[in-house]
Amino acid sequence: MISSFDTLKKILRRLPGIGYRSSERMALFLLLEGKEYAQELLKSLSNALDTVKICSLCGNISETEFCSLCVDATRDASLLCIVEAIPDLHAIERTGNFRGRYQILNGKLSPIRGIFPQHLPLEHLRERLHREAIQEVILALGNDIESEVTCQYILKEILQPLGKNTTRIGFGLPSGGGISMADVDTLHTAILSRKKI
Repeated sequence: MISSFDTLKKILRRLPGIGYRSSERMALFLLLEGKEYAQELLKSLSNALDTVKICSLCGNISETEFCSLCVDATRDASLLCIVEAIPDLHAIERTGNFRGRYQILNGKLSPIRGIFPQHLPLEHLRERLHREAIQEVILALGNDIESEVTCQYILKEILQPLGKNTTRIGFGLPSGGGISMADVDTLHTAILSRKKI
């Protein structure tokens, strides 16, 4: 029979980057030393589950229909940066040198894993490019085969037919590496040294 302690460890282990030992330490802390913190965590998590949603324009997290980046009038609406996931957007924002808008794909093409164009918001991207006055599209995906396939598909099937100026970051990113794993200086350099494709 599985105890509630074992169940808690098992659930904590499902969090990204948490292994067996970490989940055990976290469970013990929450149950024995951090009961007030555990109550705060429960309240905060419950509140976030009730209020946080996905921005209907870019795919970022938000508490309203559009996220704070999409409604920020000081951002350059002529620049659109395409990223794989929300942590990639946050990583680029930490560099402080990109002031355009974003489109989050929530994945990348991977026929082996059964992820095809219809599984990504590519039609939404196409409609957005028709609707908005975007001058440059920056492909800011990782440095792996699936990211390369995704970039090539977007370039050939969406951007080139629309005649959009397209650049791609990648300078300084390790082979097989993701955007959210790169340090701020590497991302800063990658964005500034983007190349036209």
